[in-house]
This record gives sequence, structure tokens and C-alpha cells, in this order.
Amino acid sequence: MTGATARPVDLRSDTLTSPTPAMRRAMADAEVGDDVYGEDPTVRALEERVAALLGHEAALFCPTGSMANVLALRTLVGVGEEVLCESRAHIARAELGAHAAYTGLTMRTWSDPRGGVDLAAVEDLFAPDLGPFFVATRAVAIENTHNFAGGTVAPLADLEALRSFADAHGVGIHLDGARIWNAHVATGVPLATYGGLVDVAAVCLSKGLGAPIGSLVVGSADAVAESRVWRKRMGGGMRQVGVLAAAGLHALEHHVERLADDHAHARLLAEAWDVDPAGVETNIVVREVGDAAAYVAAAATEGVRVSALGRTTVRLVTHLDVTRGDAERAAGVLASLPR
Repeated sequence: MTGATARPVDLRSDTLTSPTPAMRRAMADAEVGDDVYGEDPTVRALEERVAALLGHEAALFCPTGSMANVLALRTLVGVGEEVLCESRAHIARAELGAHAAYTGLTMRTWSDPRGGVDLAAVEDLFAPDLGPFFVATRAVAIENTHNFAGGTVAPLADLEALRSFADAHGVGIHLDGARIWNAHVATGVPLATYGGLVDVAAVCLSKGLGAPIGSLVVGSADAVAESRVWRKRMGGGMRQVGVLAAAGLHALEHHVERLADDHAHARLLAEAWDVDPAGVETNIVVREVGDAAAYVAAAATEGVRVSALGRTTVRLVTHLDVTRGDAERAAGVLASLPR
């Protein structure tokens, strides 16, 4: 079957995956307890595993990436204080103002064509305590990989330079590492190296790793203890949630290295889409079209689902449920559509 009569190739997001049969078995067999009491052994195993991978003391299992970002960032930035971030950062654009609503912080942004760290801009934006007239900068947030910039990886040298700046000025660094696993596989940089350059991080299991739910706050024991209180305060306390944590443990064991397949499929699609595949570092491809809504609709009629990020911007994302054959079929459709 071809076109609209075949199973759609869904490239809207890597959150659309279904648990594999092996992951479902792991979930069904999970040992559980009451996590609000700290008595779910599978949750504890997941938290310890992720903390160790990122080189930090502790981690906290959360239902969503947005919650994990809010909890992580509020350990660094308080009411009436600010975080600096890139203008298209997920925390600024796609979390419905949750940081302001829950924490009372403000944001100022720099712009980088690939979503990266512009240290000169950070230095220019940075505001130390200047009395009652200016908001004080308490943290810088980075996103690695950067979603809306096309899955770009932050260069290690830039992160190291930012760490030096933060240490010299007494501010923290928050990592939105929803797809840090993709950065690790694409570059070979150890996860602990990325983790060691930040004070607190949020990492996701339900995107590239294919788990049905879950993110974690990662940081010091004190930061995680504070986040545990605020998770409960926000309604995020969970009970026998080991059935979900087991999916994350399975994903960490079986779905990390295979991310390289998603990256290869993204480059194949980029080439068909007249996007330079050399600039596609991970599993996301973004390009400009004349009318994004019309383009999305036209692709859907041919059995390929992509997302509009704006009036003229379209995104596609490869993932666990997209096979090589799916990618090749989608490539043919994308190449045939008027742009």
C-alpha cells in the first residue's frame, strides 16, 4: 500500500511511540511499592541509575518533562529572579508559562541560529545584584539537544566555557536534557561529562527512549529533596509507579544505542527535503515552507504526518516506531510535495 491507504508514517514527535512487547513485560513484572513513602523499589532503582549516569548524587522520577524542568530550575532561581536562555528554548516557548506561574521567576533570552550557547550574549545579559532596580540573574538554562532548532547538539567547548563563566559569577546552570541521550549517541560524549557541567538537569524517558511516560530531575541530594517536596505540592506524588519506572529502566538498557538509527533516518529525510544532511545531528529536521499549515495538510493526505512550528516552519522527528522502510516512504512523499 502507498500514500494515504498505508499505515501513516507519523513524524510529528518522538513522544508517539508505543511500548515494545519486551517493555510491556518489564512493566507487568515490576516490583512496586508506595513511592510517596519512598517505598517503590523499581522507582528507586531508576532514580539511582539515572543519577549515576549523569554523575550526580540523586534523581527524582516525575510524570512529565515540563514538571521536571520546573522543579529543577526552581532549585536555582527564586521569586523575582531570572534565568537566561535561548529564545526558542522549550522552557520559554512550550511550557505554558509554568515557571512564572509556579516559581515567580522571569526570563531573558538570546538568539542563536542553531539554539546554542552564545557566551558573549550571556555575558551581556548577565545582571548581578544591582540593588532594587534590576532583576538579578541566578541561572543560565541550556537545551541539549535543542528541539526547535532542529535537534542540534551543544558543542562541548561551549558548555565548558559557560561553566567557567557561571563559576566565576556565582550562578547556576540548568540543563533541559530531554534528549540528552541523542546528544550522547551523536557525539560519544559521556553522559557524566554533560552532567558534570551543570548544577541540575531534567532528562526525559518518553521521547527518544520510547517509554510511555516519565522524566527525572537530576542534581544534588539537597536539590532533589527540595524537588520531592515541590513535586508533592504540585500534585505529582505517585503511588505504585514502579510499573512506569520499569519502562524507563528497560529503555535505558535497550533503547539508547539504537538512537543512531533514528539519526540516520533523519538524515535520509533531510536529503529528500532539500535540507543539508550534514547539519542534521540527531533525530529532528526543521525547514521553512511557504505555508506550514497547508504543507502539513498535504503531507497528511499522502500518509505522512509532520508538525507546523509556526506560520512557515515545519518539523519532522524520527523515533523508535519509524523503520527504515517508513523513512524511505516518507522521503518519497516529502520530495514530491510543493514547498
